[in-house]
Amino acid sequence: MEDDILTIEEVAKYLRVSERTVYDWAQKGDIPSGKIGTVWRFKKAEIEKWVNERLTSGSKPAPQNSQVQVKNLLSPDRIVFLNHNNKHDALVELAANLSTAPQVKSSSELEVEILKREELMSTAIGRGIAIPHVRLSSITDLVMSVGISKCDIEDFQTIDDTPVRLLFMIAAAYNQHAYYLQTLSYFSSKIKNKELRDALLNVTDPVEAYNLLTQD
Repeated sequence: MEDDILTIEEVAKYLRVSERTVYDWAQKGDIPSGKIGTVWRFKKAEIEKWVNERLTSGSKPAPQNSQVQVKNLLSPDRIVFLNHNNKHDALVELAANLSTAPQVKSSSELEVEILKREELMSTAIGRGIAIPHVRLSSITDLVMSVGISKCDIEDFQTIDDTPVRLLFMIAAAYNQHAYYLQTLSYFSSKIKNKELRDALLNVTDPVEAYNLLTQD
């Protein structure tokens, strides 16, 4: 635990769990993590904070997905159709859309931090999905936008070499760490459903996509 950026092996040793457990947490978004290329990496400070919060609250590492209410986080006007073949332009457009939400108090900070986060560690999780996400002091409550790309986004450095077509952008306040992880985990799990992914890619209206995402 001497370096600022840690490997799965180092985090597993620190937490005294198996490497597979750490990998599963990272895949589900249950633990602060990201990818450099196709390799999971972890910030030491974020891991220490994550552990301390759980020791203080007595909560389990894995959040309960059933508590996430998509209708409280998303609206049809924050579902957009994208037509960019590079992640920079796709993220900028989606961040601009998310900035229309009243919970976002600084559109410029959101864009800068989303791009910075992506540059450091890819938020692609495979299956054509990316979940760009940040926590910022200028966000008053957790909120999200969804981007459905009409073309392949090739430069997301995906673990399975599948171009990204679906983007779920999540922004939360600094004091919402547990809910933030819970929401990441919820969507990571929900969109593993191939039928849902295919249906989203075929919609022609944001309301139709919203109805798909808010179904139990």
